[in-house]
Amino acid sequence: MAATVLITGAAGNLGSLLARHLLPSGRALRLMYHRRPIAADLLAAPKVTAVRADLGDPSTLPAAVAGVDAIVHFAGVLFAPRPEQFLPRTNTQFFANLVRAAREAGVSRVILISFPHVEGPTSVEHPATGRLDRVPISVHARTRLEEERLLLADHGQSALTPIVLRCAAVYGRGILMVDAAEWLARRRLLSVWKEPTLYQLISRVDFARACEAAIDAPHARGIYHAGDERPITLQEFLDTACDVWGCARPHRMPFWMIHLGAATCEACAFVARTTSPLTRDFVRLGRVPHWGDTQRFRQELLPELVHPTLESGLSLLE
Repeated sequence: MAATVLITGAAGNLGSLLARHLLPSGRALRLMYHRRPIAADLLAAPKVTAVRADLGDPSTLPAAVAGVDAIVHFAGVLFAPRPEQFLPRTNTQFFANLVRAAREAGVSRVILISFPHVEGPTSVEHPATGRLDRVPISVHARTRLEEERLLLADHGQSALTPIVLRCAAVYGRGILMVDAAEWLARRRLLSVWKEPTLYQLISRVDFARACEAAIDAPHARGIYHAGDERPITLQEFLDTACDVWGCARPHRMPFWMIHLGAATCEACAFVARTTSPLTRDFVRLGRVPHWGDTQRFRQELLPELVHPTLESGLSLLE
């Protein structure tokens, strides 16, 4: 078991979820943040320390990574307008700074949290398998694929073990996008495009377990697709979630209307200099059908899921 784990973006949604999951393990947790502070309940837990660092400033990173056994990387910028202008820097360049500092400090492994969209459209018949030669349509996916390439390009030149965990769409209470969907649904504002879009899901419980397995599995290395085994469409998932919440199912709209709404939201956020809950690039990312081959994940990291299907995990949405 890794003695000390550094979680970047630990003040964010998934970073804090993993931190809370790891608390009972007894390992030391170092929680990295930049602007938003770490939650008080995490700071009050034993063997937890917070470290402030800026991934854009390499001089702040050596102290953050010193003495760390494993790093789980979540940090990034979401819900900001015009992501094509900043993601090449905040994703790729900032991650390069972190990997360089990790190698110099002798960190044993770096785990990059990614997603199967980086291989572009995939299906159950032709799943994502760990390819690095695709050209995704969204900037989010393109820059994340660049991060994967950067991490895996070491070729044994350092002691660092690179691990990419391509996680399916995480669902459950406390997951930012799911909570936002419920907020919209209760106000009859939730909409989705008409064309069915294949999605692979993973419960918040199994997501955290997958991250922990990637930290601890002694022979883990390379790319793993973490997801459940029940093909579903985004439309089916939202319909089912709304049934659980007791809300009307989402409106079906032409894609151009969703895209126009994202553009309007993004433009208003840019003018107001605030966050944008929806961007055109985020919509492009969400419309990509995706399914990852989880065989290697099941063999080497997590043989069984607590919730292998959405039906098994419906209580997490209540």
